Amino acid sequence: MARHVELVYFEGCPNVERARSNLRTALVIAGQPPVWKEWEGGDPAAPPEVRHLPSPTVLVDGRDVTGEDAGGAGASCRALGAPSVELIRAALSQDA
Repeated sequence: MARHVELVYFEGCPNVERARSNLRTALVIAGQPPVWKEWEGGDPAAPPEVRHLPSPTVLVDGRDVTGEDAGGAGASCRALGAPSVELIRAALSQDA
């Protein structure tokens, strides 16, 4: 079953390309097409619920793959960098 996958980032965050690469790899490992929606957190067109998330954040079915509650972080880079392939893969394999 395909999951709803999103990447939230802010321009200038040095971890965005690593997040894209890890996301692509995790989706392939999980047997899913390497397709996701991207949101630039500073874009007024981004949904309000993603604007406060640190960059990069990978969401699977609306949940942060790291399990962190990043409420209010906004426009900041994630201290630990991009979510790993393993974290993303694990989130993809969880029951919806």
